[in-house]
Amino acid sequence: MHKNRSLKTEMLFRLVIPLIFFVIIDAVLSYFVTLHYVDEAYDRWLLDSARSLTQEIKVREGKVFVELPAAALEIFKWDEQDKTYFKITSSEQEMLAGDNLVPEPLDPETDWSHPVYFNDKMYGESVRVVSMLITPDQTPERIFVHVAETLNKRRAMMTDILLADMIPQIVLILLTSIFLLTGLKKGLKPLHLLANQIAQRSSHDLSPIPETHVFLEVRTLTDTINELLEAHTQAIATQQRFIANAAHQLRTPLAGLKLQAERALREQDLSGMKPALQQIQNSADRMSHLTTQLLVLARSEPISGGYELLPVDLCKLVRQTCMDWVPKALQRNMELSFESPEAALYVQGDEILLRELLANLLDNAISYGYDNGNIVVKIHRYPVPCLTIEDDGPGIPDNEMDKI
Repeated sequence: MHKNRSLKTEMLFRLVIPLIFFVIIDAVLSYFVTLHYVDEAYDRWLLDSARSLTQEIKVREGKVFVELPAAALEIFKWDEQDKTYFKITSSEQEMLAGDNLVPEPLDPETDWSHPVYFNDKMYGESVRVVSMLITPDQTPERIFVHVAETLNKRRAMMTDILLADMIPQIVLILLTSIFLLTGLKKGLKPLHLLANQIAQRSSHDLSPIPETHVFLEVRTLTDTINELLEAHTQAIATQQRFIANAAHQLRTPLAGLKLQAERALREQDLSGMKPALQQIQNSADRMSHLTTQLLVLARSEPISGGYELLPVDLCKLVRQTCMDWVPKALQRNMELSFESPEAALYVQGDEILLRELLANLLDNAISYGYDNGNIVVKIHRYPVPCLTIEDDGPGIPDNEMDKI
């Protein structure tokens, strides 16, 4: 079963979720940007450490050696957060100083024209390594200096920067959500007032909904409701007119029927009752005809808001209706004939109303035509579907034509 969603929840979802998405995107971008600048800053320090080691490389009598005073070694031990390792090698003497486990670039085609930075592992920890090549003038040997450092300071700085960037944004999202919920609550207050006004209305109150405090965005809804109320008011008025018309039209025949019945009851013999009974029969016929007309009138009023027009076979409908009226035509010795195309002829319409329309026309033709007369019902297909009823009755006087 589909549950109705809260407008506040929907608005919060549509605004806050994208905001969270953008914050996540910002965090990812901030991570890589921060990583770049943090690496750049600490790589510079790493390079300075490697260059300071190159100052301790000496060449005597063509032999390369390294003299590292205690103060120089202390530089690599003072850091409380990270561990720093170094290694100095030569192309001929191999290991000159430092830790032999310090990683070296693995690519044999490494470009040594500038310092080389890379990440690796040492003693089970991730390290950042800088390697550089120096070529002393006094010897043809190539000297390689490698300095490695663990990543604790880098990670700590990354965390601090990201938290400094993310915490304000998270607080902003929370504040935005709170202000949004508060604003929505206040903004929806007129809708709640409108709902209360409608709920407190009487079921007979069909007056338009006032739009004094209604937002423009809700005006479409209130306009639609007011149109529905107007249509309902018109429908009730139509029903009331029909009831009043029916009561007025039936009052006279019923009064006459009652008088004729009372007259028949006063007669003592059957021959005296016969004229009264004949009048009762005539009044009953008129009431039946009037009732039929009132029902047609009731259906012709679009109380429900309109009709659904469907394809109707006009030939078939007219043929069936004519057959229903043949007995009444024969009572007056009238000939009722029907002419139509052989193939079906479809028109868009309401089958019941079309049948009632034809029945009303046939009833008038039979009721007001001459005895032994002719009634011809014709259907023409071209140029447009057309239904005609011809009879040899007196017709409508010219001075009454404008009332049709």
